[in-house]
Amino acid sequence: MNDTASAEAVATRTEQFDVLIVGAGISGIGGAYHLTKQCPGTSFVALESQASFGGTWITHRYPGIRSDSDLHTFGYRFKPWRGPPIATAEQILGYMGEVIEENDLGHHIRYRHMIHSAEWSSETNLWTITASRTDTGETTRFTARFLWMCQGYYRHSEGYTPHWDGMETFKGRVVHPQIWPKDLDYRDKKVVVIGSGATAATLIPAIASDVAHITMLQRSPTYFRAARNANDLADMLRELKIDETWIHEIVRRKILHDQDAFTRRTFEEPEAVKRELIDAVRAYLGPDYDVDTHFTPSYRPWRQRLAFVPDGDLFASIRSGKASVVTDEIERFTETGLLLKSGKTLEADIIITATGFDLCVLGDIDFTIDGKPLVFSDTVTYRGMMFTGIPNMAWVFGYFRASWTLRADLVADFVCRLLNHMKQKGARRVSVALQHADKDMPLLPWIDTENFNPGYVLRGMHLLPRRVNKPEWQHSQDFWAEKDEFPAIDLDDEVFVYA
Repeated sequence: MNDTASAEAVATRTEQFDVLIVGAGISGIGGAYHLTKQCPGTSFVALESQASFGGTWITHRYPGIRSDSDLHTFGYRFKPWRGPPIATAEQILGYMGEVIEENDLGHHIRYRHMIHSAEWSSETNLWTITASRTDTGETTRFTARFLWMCQGYYRHSEGYTPHWDGMETFKGRVVHPQIWPKDLDYRDKKVVVIGSGATAATLIPAIASDVAHITMLQRSPTYFRAARNANDLADMLRELKIDETWIHEIVRRKILHDQDAFTRRTFEEPEAVKRELIDAVRAYLGPDYDVDTHFTPSYRPWRQRLAFVPDGDLFASIRSGKASVVTDEIERFTETGLLLKSGKTLEADIIITATGFDLCVLGDIDFTIDGKPLVFSDTVTYRGMMFTGIPNMAWVFGYFRASWTLRADLVADFVCRLLNHMKQKGARRVSVALQHADKDMPLLPWIDTENFNPGYVLRGMHLLPRRVNKPEWQHSQDFWAEKDEFPAIDLDDEVFVYA
């Protein structure tokens, strides 16, 4: 066989699996673990477009990259976290690597596999997935009985950067944190960071000591929570020589209890919570700092994600004078920086656009169902994990107000239980369908924007499925409810249609 014939043979070979997992980030690795434990004998493969596992934690390489959720709950429920609550990307990757090694998951993962299309056939009850190797260019093909979408929610290749007038005239460098250049030299430079979310709060203290000055430019203030990067309960239990598995469970429950209480307070007494958050910032910055202008948001807490500041490092940078905050809007870029709508100017050698993500709901994969292109926004979500008209597929989208992984674990339990149930019934296909009484209910946007409204969701709302005003037909943000509701889902309910 010559080289051309050999390449064609490789390109047309189709591998068959019971389950295909899209992505080897925190959700995909968790899903692989749960399949091995809850569905023994199930064949599966995880396809990852990047060169290694990690998802978010290898995509983002900007200085200081760290979690903005505590690792006691962002970590998996099955593997204790032993480090500080807020962890670096390196620490998180080390933790995930241990999960892969300890559970022999590595041989299930195919790296550098970029998926292009996923086609469902009701004749064969199979998904056909076509991908290409990013290192060799070879085409690969797989079939799977079930597709598990663990690819995350944003486009990894680039972040979201708005266009401002005059950007092309700026003589410095414009950088998005998601594609941080290895050669970026910010030492002794004047830096402006556009944005005030978790990325800005992480990046600014990481480089403040090296730059000439760094300015956080925001259109409007963000809520921050600052606390020591330690967990007193975990530390005390370790002093008592309690087993790490027990510590993990106890600390998780305490954190989740406190988070639930805090979230409920943001709805029941929002003004009191607002005062507490702002007073905490004032305590770090002192009575003379203009907290009213720069750290007093106009919206109630938790309508957007709260940025956690471990050990108050962002505020320490501001207090030291190496960092400052400007609350204003951009009129245009200039050769030397930014002209603001107030008429003020900001001089800059480097402008960092910490302006968020591009929502990517299905991983830029072309989906077809029985030959017809899938319009995801025409579907209705079942508990944020299955969708009307899409057979044999589950989707992982985590929590906004709690750690992503909490929901990834719950969805994994559901998927494994569903797969086992299908096997017992002898079913080869399952989908969800609105019940007759629900079909005439109004279809609403995927999320209530009065409840939660980050920019990346608002920009991509038209891409997302719809919801109905019933608990089972929407994506809840309530882990404390779902931890009991998901295990109680009746898999023989008429919502589920088997064949």
